[in-house]
Amino acid sequence: MKDNIKALFLDLGGTFREVYENKPFSDAARKRIAEICKTDMDPDTYYDFLNKRYDVYREWVLHFMCEPPEQYLWSRWLCPELDRDYIESYATELTYNFRRAKGERLVVPGGIETVKELRKRGYLVGIISDLVGTIEIDEWLDHDGIRDLFCTVQQSSITMLRKPHPAIYYLALKEAGVRPEESVFVGDNLIRDIIGAKATGFSGTIAVEYDPKKPLKLTEENKPDCIIHSFPEILNVLPGQERFCPENAERRDI
Repeated sequence: MKDNIKALFLDLGGTFREVYENKPFSDAARKRIAEICKTDMDPDTYYDFLNKRYDVYREWVLHFMCEPPEQYLWSRWLCPELDRDYIESYATELTYNFRRAKGERLVVPGGIETVKELRKRGYLVGIISDLVGTIEIDEWLDHDGIRDLFCTVQQSSITMLRKPHPAIYYLALKEAGVRPEESVFVGDNLIRDIIGAKATGFSGTIAVEYDPKKPLKLTEENKPDCIIHSFPEILNVLPGQERFCPENAERRDI
């Protein structure tokens, strides 16, 4: 692992943000979805129904490493029985509420403070996320006042590319103005995040393992250079100009 790291790229879901239960928040989103779709089902039942269809959609996107535009998500996969023009006109709002229906997404403890410290240490920080919806991330960045912390934000819903396809990583690298061998990726999904970053030629990979009850299932192919158990531990991995330390990844038998 080289010691000339200039940039750190982050996954969002399960890495920099996590879903927290907030029933009034989720109930309002589910009610709005049911209203738009004019269903006779109660909002919770209809949400479960849509999730079963979403599972089929997920199989498609993971197979082709592609995220189609929101209108096709709803007219092709989630609500094909409804009038196409009508459902597509509400696609952005529906996707926004479909995400909120699961819970409230908040930055993990110490997340913002850690990114600010990384910036002080001279690192560029970018985001590469597989995320449906085109308005959620902009709303979050502006609401939390942290847009300026990130040199690039690449979303599968905008690029229509999903990890582990190297193309979405290369888009982030190009916008950040750095090379893969000068970069480190941090994520929670060994297949999409770690394998994708390795395929792109990233110099280092860091996997997060926040829940000890759900240990990472490591293989030779997906093994990261380092495993952390809280987001601020990144500061121990990239302390100024010191070398990247892979010892945490060595603690497991492969």
